[in-house]
Amino acid sequence: MTTPVSSPSAAAVPGPVKVTPERATPEKVTPTEGTPVDGSPPGLVRPRPQLRRPRSRTYSLAVRALGPVALLVLWWVSSAIGLLTPDVLASPPQVIDAVGELWGNGQLSDALATSLTRSGIGLVIGLAAGLTLGITTGFTRLGDELLDSSLQTLRTIPFLSLVPLFMVWFGINETAKILLIAVATTFPMYVSTVGGVRNTDRKLVEAMRTFGLGRLAIVRQVVLPGALPSLLAGLRLSMTLSVIALIAAEEINATEGIGYLMSQAQSYARTDILAVCILVYGLLGLTADVLVRGLERVLMPWRTAGPGGGAR
Repeated sequence: MTTPVSSPSAAAVPGPVKVTPERATPEKVTPTEGTPVDGSPPGLVRPRPQLRRPRSRTYSLAVRALGPVALLVLWWVSSAIGLLTPDVLASPPQVIDAVGELWGNGQLSDALATSLTRSGIGLVIGLAAGLTLGITTGFTRLGDELLDSSLQTLRTIPFLSLVPLFMVWFGINETAKILLIAVATTFPMYVSTVGGVRNTDRKLVEAMRTFGLGRLAIVRQVVLPGALPSLLAGLRLSMTLSVIALIAAEEINATEGIGYLMSQAQSYARTDILAVCILVYGLLGLTADVLVRGLERVLMPWRTAGPGGGAR
């Protein structure tokens, strides 16, 4: 009886061996120089948002008044120590006395009313003309081709050079003065309007046309609101130029107004009255700027003064 002999080859074949991999222990990485401890990539810094501290209205007005107050103090001191003599420029007390004199006899109030009327009428005519021409040129291709080149040529002509021509055309009456102010204020409004209208989103205009809006409705509801920042910028420039043009217009043989007071004061070498008239012109320009700023806050309350408008 024979017994089975196991094959040596079968006994030599080992069974499957299960190998368990060793767990890799994480190495402790020490931060190198220039690498932040919080793990952010090297070369970057943690963002630190700048928190703006709100300013009070009183503080803002006080900061704005520093420049004019410093000039007034310098003028006062220069007059007190004799650097400015009355034949060169009257002292602030003399100017205050001149204001009382002119206001008391009614000359200053009448002259101010006349000058404001001239400037206001000319400004309204110029704004209306600039706004109409700007919308026509910026919104229609035909208007751009017909009007823009001619208006850009006229814009380069200094309005002061038109004074003799206006005197020949219209005489030395109020019409020449008002039209000179109107011409001076037309072109800033025109340029600003054209830029604002052309920057309007064309896709929005096409969408409104798809919904059936006509041209006037699109201009009123889409174009003008979109061009509002440019329109206000043009308004500010036009109002400033209306004061400058007023000075030139009142040199056309004026018999009343602030310019007439200046010519009379020049004849009698009254530097105190000359200083009063110059200050009145400056206050008119400052008032115009303040009015436009107030209009911006009403129409665009979301707009700030600039990137750092609320910063400390």
